[in-house]
Amino acid sequence: MTDQVILVLGATGSTGRRVADLLRAAGHPVRAASRSGETRFDWSAPDTWEAAVTGASALYLMAPDGTPVDPAFVSLAVERGVERIVLLSSGSIETMGDERLLAAERTVRGCGAAWTILRPSWFDQNFDEGFFRPAIMAGELMLPLGDVGQAFVDAGDIAAVAVAALTGKGHEGRSYEVTGPRSLPFEEAVRIVGRAAGREVRYLGGDEDYIAANGFSGESIQAAKAFAALRAVGDQPVAETVSQVTGRPPKSFETYAEQAAAAGAWR
Repeated sequence: MTDQVILVLGATGSTGRRVADLLRAAGHPVRAASRSGETRFDWSAPDTWEAAVTGASALYLMAPDGTPVDPAFVSLAVERGVERIVLLSSGSIETMGDERLLAAERTVRGCGAAWTILRPSWFDQNFDEGFFRPAIMAGELMLPLGDVGQAFVDAGDIAAVAVAALTGKGHEGRSYEVTGPRSLPFEEAVRIVGRAAGREVRYLGGDEDYIAANGFSGESIQAAKAFAALRAVGDQPVAETVSQVTGRPPKSFETYAEQAAAAGAWR
């Protein structure tokens, strides 16, 4: 596939830019698309879709949190010659009742192209690039998951699995759980980040704190119910996907935190 263009959506985001970088390093032509990237792509502007997909043979498909994957775009991509799609979904979406991603998976499975679905755990990078960073900087992270372990995974490992699925054989029709090497509670993850960053950071893991902090809104109560369902499942199992697909072990959360701190993530 070295002579065929691979379209990467979300190419300025945590996984997308890593997917694009790995593909380029391996010699694959990449079309990096985002609202502010080399190729403009906007889910809310269908007039940007045609130029993005035309001439591409494979697609790294993702949509920002809260944005649905439009079936019309997936159909257009296949009509214009995309033969392989790797979808960034998420783990535990049935438990959490995430209809947006469940619908995206149904769309990809029925699109007519070869497909692979990635279901990663919480990104390590949520703590330094994503929505946990302001809480880390403020010294308090609030999320109603108690002491249930989560198998945090590095965005670079997710990208490596995505690249293997986009360019290699044997991944068609597969749905991959993508996790880090061990499951740890948020309280421990926050402690590791705080130690690496040289900051005092507290974790609050109860429903009451979360709902009160979000103004007792219907949305926060509904979110708390979804987190309660995830909490009831217990510790997240560790998957061997990264090792099996890439041939190397996934990055540990401790290594992630040390590297992010050394790069100035929490200064």
